[in-house]
Amino acid sequence: MVKDVITIDRNKTVIDACNIYKEYRIGCLVVTDKGSCIGIVTERDLIERTICLHRDPEKTEVGEIMSSDIKTVHALETLEKAIKIMRENNIKKLPVVQNNEIVGIITVTDISQARPDLSKRFMETWVKSSWKD
Repeated sequence: MVKDVITIDRNKTVIDACNIYKEYRIGCLVVTDKGSCIGIVTERDLIERTICLHRDPEKTEVGEIMSSDIKTVHALETLEKAIKIMRENNIKKLPVVQNNEIVGIITVTDISQARPDLSKRFMETWVKSSWKD
């Protein structure tokens, strides 16, 4: 997992999120409210929920466009458990929490680099489940 998770407060604007993306060159931002993980915003969210809907990125708050049905995994769980959560929910990024605080994030890329053997099985299952009608 990556321990230095870049977060953004739910009240920040989409343009603030874009500037953070530009600065850190990351794939997602974990959205927080008073330090607690409440959502995630991806580049796709920025495009589909702001640009495509003609919303003003300087006025639209991140909390309005984030994915709020966020899945997490506890820091003491196994990698296999994290993979299961990701596969069952068709997600590529999974925040890691402990004591209601975010302590890291696991991505499909992290898994493929750290455990290529698990990555292959994960991706095979993912592709099969993603192509269901």
